[in-house]
Amino acid sequence: MPTVACKRILKVASHLSHRTIAPKLEGGVRCDPMKMVPTGLPDVLVLELEHFDDRRGRFIRHWDFSAWTDVGIGPFVQDNVSHSKPGVLRGLHFQTKSPQGKLVSVMSGCIYDVVVDIRRDSPNFGRWVGIHLSADVPRQLWVPPGFAHGFCTPEGSAVVHYRCTTPYEPDHQGGIRWNCPELDVRWPMNSPVLSERDQQWPTLSGH
Repeated sequence: MPTVACKRILKVASHLSHRTIAPKLEGGVRCDPMKMVPTGLPDVLVLELEHFDDRRGRFIRHWDFSAWTDVGIGPFVQDNVSHSKPGVLRGLHFQTKSPQGKLVSVMSGCIYDVVVDIRRDSPNFGRWVGIHLSADVPRQLWVPPGFAHGFCTPEGSAVVHYRCTTPYEPDHQGGIRWNCPELDVRWPMNSPVLSERDQQWPTLSGH
């Protein structure tokens, strides 16, 4: 049975989890626990998270159902965590059935994250954007459905957390070769460690 103090804390937490969106600010849109910053690809967003630092360390609200869904991010049905050694590259991945939207965060280390627009009817088809994400800088990357995604660990090991809008379906996985000449992604490494599957993906035009 919760104590009186616990009930007060739960009441405050419930109130905080239902805050509304604040107005637009120059350079991005401010949503109470975050600021949405556009990237070089429409719909792909960097979320700068509100954080609180003191002598004990740091507190970050990593996700809030109301705040995120009110701006079209989510809802989510699955959480995944990957641990990558130095020099690893994962990608470029997408899901052919029930395409996934992904909210990407780095819990430890840093990564270079790449997103490619693979929507055939998009004026940005085949364009990509690269974003540096680090555990030291509290922000997230929103990858909407219809985009291929991958990342590498050029400076050491990294732990990456991503929330997905649809479940992972192993029989409906697709990919684009990391060094596809049509995309010409400028990865910060030349000879990454790849899975056997990622070595065998076709180029963009091979789909």
